[in-house]
Amino acid sequence: MTSRKTIAWLAPLALAALAPMAHAQPSAGAAPGTASAGALTYADLVDLSEAAPLVLRARIVDQATVKPERAPGLAAGHARLYIEAETQALLAGNAPVGESLRYLVDVPVDAKGKPPKLKKSQVLLFARPGQRPAEIQLIDPHAQLAYTPALEARLRPVLEQLAAADKPPVVTGVRDALSVAGNLAGESETQLFLATKSGDPVSITVTRRPGQRPFWGASWSELVDQSARPPQPETLGWYRLACTLPQSLPQGANLARDAASRARAAEDYAFVLHQLGPCTRSRG
Repeated sequence: MTSRKTIAWLAPLALAALAPMAHAQPSAGAAPGTASAGALTYADLVDLSEAAPLVLRARIVDQATVKPERAPGLAAGHARLYIEAETQALLAGNAPVGESLRYLVDVPVDAKGKPPKLKKSQVLLFARPGQRPAEIQLIDPHAQLAYTPALEARLRPVLEQLAAADKPPVVTGVRDALSVAGNLAGESETQLFLATKSGDPVSITVTRRPGQRPFWGASWSELVDQSARPPQPETLGWYRLACTLPQSLPQGANLARDAASRARAAEDYAFVLHQLGPCTRSRG
C-alpha cells in the first residue's frame, strides 16, 4: 500500500491528468461516502449510469487531501481527496480496468474542516478512463457513492436496461402534435410525435371515448400502436418521457388549426405528464 507521504507526492501528477473532473461543477445531493440507497431516486441512478462509461465497485485503501490552491472549482465546505482504491467489480463498461485505481473526489468537511476518513470504505464509482494507467475520472466531483447491497440491487436493473439493444431512445422534445375529434361527442384521438437524439421514432397516443376515462400509450417504433400502454414507473421508457418532455406542449408543435382541437391537444399532453408523474432527483 502506498504511504501517505508517497500518495501526496503522486497527487500533482494525477491532478494534471484529472483536470477536467476538477473543473466540473459539483452536484447537489448526499455527501459522497455517506449516501444511502434510499437517498437516490431512479432518475439519479439513470443520470449517473448513462453519463458514465465505467461503473465500478471499489474499496478505498488510502486517501490524501489536495491543497486548496491545487483544487480549482472546489466548493466551500468541501475538500478534494486523492484516492487510491482496489477494484472489486466492473458493473458496466468496456474499457479495461486494473486492480488498482486512482482518482479525485470532492467530499464535505466536518465542523473542524476535516474530511471524512474513507479508508476501507466500499464505494460505487461512476467514471471515465483517465489519461494514464490506473487513473479514472469521476463524471462529476460527487460521482462516488457509498456502497450498500441495496443500492447495487437497485442499480443493476438500470445498467441492464441501458445495455439492452432495444432500449428506448433519448427523447429531446415534441416534434408534432395533432388532435382529431371523432364522430361521437366526446370522442377524440391525439397523437404526439417526439423528437429523439438518434432520430428513432417515438409517439404517444391519447384516446378519449364517451363515458370512459381517457387512456394513453407510448410506441417505440415507426408504427403507431393503438394497443400501446404507458411505460411502467422506474423503467427506462418512463425516464425517457418523464425526465425529458417539456412542461407544456410547445405552441409550434401543435398542428391543429381550430381552437378546440388545439386546446384538446394541449389538454391531452398535460394529461400524459400528470400520468407520468414528476421526475424526482435528489442530486440537483
